[in-house]
Amino acid sequence: MAGAPRGTAAASSSASSATLRYRRILLKLSGEALLGRQEFGIDTGVLGDIAAEVEEVHDLGAEVAIVIGGGNIFRGVAGTSRGMDRATADYMGMLATIFNALALQDALERRSVQTRVMSAIEMQQVAEPYIRRRATRHLEKGRVVIFAGGTGNPFFTTDTAASLRAAEIGAEVMMKATNVDGIYDADPRTHANATKFAELTYLECLSKELKVMDATAISLCKESALPIIVFDLSTRGNIKRAVSGEPVGTIVRHRS
Repeated sequence: MAGAPRGTAAASSSASSATLRYRRILLKLSGEALLGRQEFGIDTGVLGDIAAEVEEVHDLGAEVAIVIGGGNIFRGVAGTSRGMDRATADYMGMLATIFNALALQDALERRSVQTRVMSAIEMQQVAEPYIRRRATRHLEKGRVVIFAGGTGNPFFTTDTAASLRAAEIGAEVMMKATNVDGIYDADPRTHANATKFAELTYLECLSKELKVMDATAISLCKESALPIIVFDLSTRGNIKRAVSGEPVGTIVRHRS
């Protein structure tokens, strides 16, 4: 690890903690977010920008867990569409998330942020096996925890893995970083008249088939009463704004 480790969340100043709307968060990143302008792999500049934003909310005293996809390297769905066995393709996709998790860990530790990678697929030379109590203990000690390997099972998306991990660790919110500034009734990149939603319920997401997350993931969040904030990752400072309770993107929750 480069540099001296930062202090624990418990050591954060009360002034900083007072600015937080959400104390423990689960940040869901797509593998595609790491592409930048590349067609494949990891853009180190983008990786550094994401690490800087995570560091910023970590320094406020937030307990940060991250689930990252692997679509910049391999997508299980894409493999299946080309004739691969679904389970094999999904396992390959889960292994791709390990690459991204290790890269993000390196970027964070270069900024002296203590980080742990926990994998649902055991490979103890590079990552800790996922154990819920150990994960929450890492968070309590102020370490950023990156969950890799999906759920460890084929046929489940990383969105479902994010919802599951968020519920297990008692996260107060799931923040899904995307390349659009919220949830729309149609793709705003191809439909000029698409309407953005400021707030939705879980049932509205499911009934309108808005595709922001798969039905299993949304249902898990509904059962846990876990709010979902969908926002644009490319706008600098959006993670901090969301954690601080500022209106960013679209929020999905039970109707208040």
